[in-house]
Parts: sequence; structure tokens; C-alpha cells
Amino acid sequence: MPSLLEHTRARSREKTLNEEPQMPGRTVGKRNRVRFIGAVAAAASASLVLAACGSTKDTGSAGTEGGDGTGKVGVILPLLTSPFWQSYNDYVPRMAKSEGVDTLKTVNSNSDPSQQITDINNELNQGVKGLVVAPLDSAAIEAGLDQAERKGVPVVAVDVAPDKGKVAMVVRANNVSYGEKACQYLGEHITSGKVVQIMGDLASVNGRDRSEAFRACVKKNFPKLKVLEIPAKWESDTAASQLGTLLNANPDLKGIYMQAGGVYLAPTLQTLKSKGMLKKAGTAGHIAIVSNDGIPQEYDAIRKGEIDATVSQPADLYAKYGMYYIKAAMQGKTFEPGPTDHDSTIVKLPSGILEDQLPAPLVTKDNVDDPKLWGNTVK
Repeated sequence: MPSLLEHTRARSREKTLNEEPQMPGRTVGKRNRVRFIGAVAAAASASLVLAACGSTKDTGSAGTEGGDGTGKVGVILPLLTSPFWQSYNDYVPRMAKSEGVDTLKTVNSNSDPSQQITDINNELNQGVKGLVVAPLDSAAIEAGLDQAERKGVPVVAVDVAPDKGKVAMVVRANNVSYGEKACQYLGEHITSGKVVQIMGDLASVNGRDRSEAFRACVKKNFPKLKVLEIPAKWESDTAASQLGTLLNANPDLKGIYMQAGGVYLAPTLQTLKSKGMLKKAGTAGHIAIVSNDGIPQEYDAIRKGEIDATVSQPADLYAKYGMYYIKAAMQGKTFEPGPTDHDSTIVKLPSGILEDQLPAPLVTKDNVDDPKLWGNTVK
């Protein structure tokens, strides 16, 4: 409803019109004056309601049905200190071109969730018609998603699913499977003893999924293994210092699960080497190591026998289908759960968000040279 001030202004306008002398050739009756005033008051009231709702949605903006899919697209990265995200960043312009998407230069949020919200707002202020975002924090990203929704700009999330907020699609591999594959490999190669998982950030659904899946799988299938844990928050320095401390107390460690080779591989190998515990696979004292990411450095480590396996997280497909789905969203297209034509499955998450779960194969010495693996195509 109009405020008291608006009501007073309307009454003032009515009084002025009633007292206004009629201009030559103009006839304004009392009934017409009342109708005019009512229309003005109704328009003012409608404006107040829209302002109160915070609605800035442009009916001609992206995200409306029947759009042509054109316009600039913003691409926001979580960080660039990992070889995985460096590779993804390199794939973005190539995949954007192949999918016919016009992207702005990528933006790096530098591992800061609050900066990522600022980055989203900055892209929206530049008038982007679509956003492809790799969230740093599954909960914090909601603020940025809400900003985009108010602007009528569709968003595709890559690698990490938000806990809440509106996205057209999440492009991601099954992170529960990551933890299970690491568990299965270590359990089949270690009969008993201590294993440690160097975890990601538990504020991210990826860190939670991988950690919980690994823990549950070991408990169910390999009860003779004892799981130790390092909450490393995707930070290489944290991983190195905490692993060093853990090895001092547990020199009999038998296995390591690194949830992100891009940030944990180098510090883990360096820490083991500094303690004289980096032994080649197949030799006495070797600590079995399984990683996640599928970067070239992991493949080299597998070939050298420094680590045993990794799960290839598809950086190329993340970029490809991030572009595919944002273009579809800008055209007003929607999708349903079920198998896709690119060897994946779209599932509905508990939040109601749709996620395209892309394939992520386990890589060992047996298939590390497969030319189809994206890590073998990076120059």
C-alpha cells in the first residue's frame, strides 16, 4: 500500500487539480479528475511494490524463454594456483568458440569466496547475459546466484554444486565416486594399516562428498584399514605442514588419498622425499598414493612410480559443457534427469538443482598413456 507521505501527495495533487482554472478548449470534469488521480496513485503504488521486491528483471534480458543465446558470458574461476584450473582456464576460450559462445576474459576469484561474490556483481554490472561460475563455497555462492537471478541472468555452475540458489545446470563429475574409487584402490593394495586422506575444503560439497565417501567405503569394505585425516582446505602449505607432522607420529603409514592433485601432489611428494619415505611403486616401503584431478604432473608421477593412480576430473568437458549449457539457458531451454548423448547422466540433487555428472575414469600405470585422457593432450 502507498505510504502516508504518498497518500498526502495524492490528496495535494487532487486539490490542485480541483482548483486549477480550465484552459481554453479543455474540459476537465470532477469525475475525470478523480479517475486521473486514481491512475496516478495506482502507478505509484505499483512502483513501490516493485522496488520493495527488489526486482530489476528486464523482460528482454537473458534467461527469458525464446532467447537467441547471444550476448556476452562471464566466466569466473575459483583459483589459478592449481594446474587443473590453469588447464580449465586454457580450455575455456577454445570450447567457447566451438560452442558459439562469446565470453569475456576469465576472472580469478583467488580462493576467496567473498571476492567471488564481488566478481559476480562486477560481471553483472558489465551487462553479461550469462555466467559460468566454479563456486568456492557451496553455501556462500547463494548470494551471487541471487544477484544473477534478480538481473534475469542464467548461471551454470562448474565443478561445485551450490547448496541453495538458482542455476540452470551444474556441470560436475560424481565426487562420491572419487572417494569410493580411491578407497577401492587402496583397499585392494593394502591389507591392513594406516591410510590418510588429505581432504579438501569441507565448506565445498566436493570436499564433503570425497571425504565422506572415502571414510564410509573403508569402514564398510576394508575394516582393517585405519583412516587418518588432514583437513587441508585445498591449500598446499597446509597439506605439507600437516602431513609432515602426521608422518612424525605415524611413520608406519601405508597409504595416502589426495583429494586434489593440483594442489597436493607437489607438497606431498616433497614431504615424503624430505623424510626418506618416497619409495618407488613395487619396492619395499612404498606408500600407495591415489589422487584426484588427472593433470599431466600426476601422469608423470604414475609413470615414475611415485604415485599409483588418480581419478581424471575432466577439465576439458567442464569447459565444453559449461559453454553448452549456458548457451542453452540463454535460449530458454531446460533439461530433465536421465542419460545424455555424451556418456553422462543428469541427476536431480536433493536441493532440486540438476547436475550433469560427467565421466571420470581411474588412471593407473595400465592406462596412463591413453591419448583420450585430457591430461595427455595438454601441451
